[in-house]
Amino acid sequence: QVHLEESGGGLVQAGGSLRLSCVVSGTFISALNMAWFSQAPGKDREFVGHITRDDRKYYRDSVKGRFTISRDNNKGTLYLQMENLKYEETAIYYCAADERRFNFRYNEVGGYDYWGQGTQVTVSL
Repeated sequence: QVHLEESGGGLVQAGGSLRLSCVVSGTFISALNMAWFSQAPGKDREFVGHITRDDRKYYRDSVKGRFTISRDNNKGTLYLQMENLKYEETAIYYCAADERRFNFRYNEVGGYDYWGQGTQVTVSL
């Protein structure tokens, strides 16, 4: 059973930075395609970034150049480094994973089999 656990959320001023972590257990992280999604209050969960098993990366347009997704296979951990955060990026951030060889639905909630519980990121003005 794959288990994902996020951490690293918190309160930050607009323009600040945070690094989120997602620890994987139950399987090797190297076998997973992984992603980050965010869900703001009253809104649908939306794609932030995706990293394939062979480290190709894809991002939502609004975060390109500010957010970086990465993985440490030795530590079994996925990261999301967020720079120059904006007030409207206040949300719960979720880690997601799937075991498909190729994930063509990488930017969709339905493209993932496993989810963490989320970590709250609050960006103040």
